[in-house]
Amino acid sequence: MSHRVGALLGRYPALRLGLLIAAPLTWLVAVYVVALAALLVTALWQVDSFTGDLERTVSLENLKTVLTGELYRTVTLRTVGVAALVTVIDVLIALPIAFYMAKVATPRRRRILLIAVLTPLWASYLVKAFAWRATLSDGGLLEWLGTPIGLQSPGYGLSAVVMTQAYIWLPYVILPIFAGLERVPDSLLEASGDLGGGPVHTLRWVVLPLLVPAVIAGSIFSFSLTLGDYITVNIVGGTSQMLGNLVFVNAGAANNLPLAATIALIPIVVMLGYLAAVRRTGALDNL
Repeated sequence: MSHRVGALLGRYPALRLGLLIAAPLTWLVAVYVVALAALLVTALWQVDSFTGDLERTVSLENLKTVLTGELYRTVTLRTVGVAALVTVIDVLIALPIAFYMAKVATPRRRRILLIAVLTPLWASYLVKAFAWRATLSDGGLLEWLGTPIGLQSPGYGLSAVVMTQAYIWLPYVILPIFAGLERVPDSLLEASGDLGGGPVHTLRWVVLPLLVPAVIAGSIFSFSLTLGDYITVNIVGGTSQMLGNLVFVNAGAANNLPLAATIALIPIVVMLGYLAAVRRTGALDNL
């Protein structure tokens, strides 16, 4: 019997591949899809305001609270704005770095730069966040370096959140863009130069159109990770709040798990909307 199964798998590679990915797909469905379904169901429950007990009765009260509350609209706009700004900053920084790594640097220098990009990923998230807290504090490194030229540290707040998260997620943007640039044939760049195209013209009309899928991939990482982050805000955000903080507070101190689940649906909906908009451009088809 086992011989027949082996022969069948050897004859049909697609069947063998399907069996190999069946377990990861099952795990994906069990962990993510079921968890999202449970999150949606929990958002429809209520917490008794007197006893604090969870009432498993279907109600749209939490959705109404989140959709009509001024606090949630303000925090949602702030979170989306910060995530978009972090993404733009990371893309602008990642493009020249990735281009130099892929098209200009020698193989030895490329390996060194690749290690330099990957090294921050080995450090703890908390270590990096607290390092920026120390850097941005009064009398910290940033203020010490800026004093001779009259610059001051921005302190703790949204500016510190943007700077910290842009640093933390930068490798996740550089690597997809670097991989995308490696797939751009050097012959296209040479042909553009032979036809009289300068560096700016070649970058604008040859490289960037081919690089859109890679930029989209990097933006998905930085945008989604910033959208759901709350630890950085707690460390360097001062009194600022983002959606992740509201979820954390309601799931913990406020003991209102249904409201926390409802708030957690906001970044999911925003991310689904972003992916749908990107999909309409056709960029995802080339990833």
